[in-house]
Amino acid sequence: MIEAVNLCKYFGSKAALDNVNFKIEKGSVFGLIGSNGSGKSTLLRILAGVYSPEGGFVSIEHQKVFDNPALKGKIFFLCDTPHFFVGADTNEMALFYESFYPRFSKERLAKMVEVFSIDPKARISTMSKGMQRQVALALAFSCRPDYLLLDEAFDGLDPVMRDLLKRLIAEDITEMQTTVIIASHNLRELEDLCDSVGLLHKGKVVVNGELDNIKSSVHKIQAVFKTVPEENTLSGMNVLKVTRSGSMLQMVIKGNIEDIENYINCLEPVFYERLEPSLEELFILELGGLGYEANGITC
Repeated sequence: MIEAVNLCKYFGSKAALDNVNFKIEKGSVFGLIGSNGSGKSTLLRILAGVYSPEGGFVSIEHQKVFDNPALKGKIFFLCDTPHFFVGADTNEMALFYESFYPRFSKERLAKMVEVFSIDPKARISTMSKGMQRQVALALAFSCRPDYLLLDEAFDGLDPVMRDLLKRLIAEDITEMQTTVIIASHNLRELEDLCDSVGLLHKGKVVVNGELDNIKSSVHKIQAVFKTVPEENTLSGMNVLKVTRSGSMLQMVIKGNIEDIENYINCLEPVFYERLEPSLEELFILELGGLGYEANGITC
């Protein structure tokens, strides 16, 4: 299990992480989402033992990660911009990782080279951004880590490779109970993968929990009325957003669905239906409620 308790990290006077708390169960996929500069990459670097926190702590298997080489041998951190030795090919990078990761598998590397269509003797620096990302992923899965930390894992991958990455993650969770943390702006991909998510904003955890539970507390309702009710008529519900198109209202409402449906029925709709909000919609709603702006326009 991974646990963070009152975790803080500062760069100068700026708090990159401010009293962050969460737990991640073994063998699960945790999606780390958030606004730009929210602290996602900083958190991954602390989990990988690259940074040491200034306050609180983070533990993996009830051990602190920083200055713990044995534990780091179970963790693979793939940053948003993979780094390779100058002039190195995939085989040479594999030799380097084999010296650090006790479960490194040459057999698996051979399989990864095949499935990612990598020339293991080609210089990595001559490859495209997408192919370099595939080399980094091939090496990561060959290390067979217990904890796989991925920063913008889908960046630069085409749809076929993104699907392959998801299948490899699922395979490792099934076979080795690998714990995976993925920080990504590609919320559609995370929605397919994650058991739980954490939303960071300005170094603080805004939302944290199982994805199904988070989504089940927010409902998108489309309702058609003969006479469209005034907005103050909806004040008995926790309406996060409402838009009107002719005689139809589309509402995003937080709360118990039975209470919501009973309230809407009292407004005598001609027709209504309930839709499941996407992770992207939840992200926009949560950050919009915090006043997150782009180009001076509130989300």
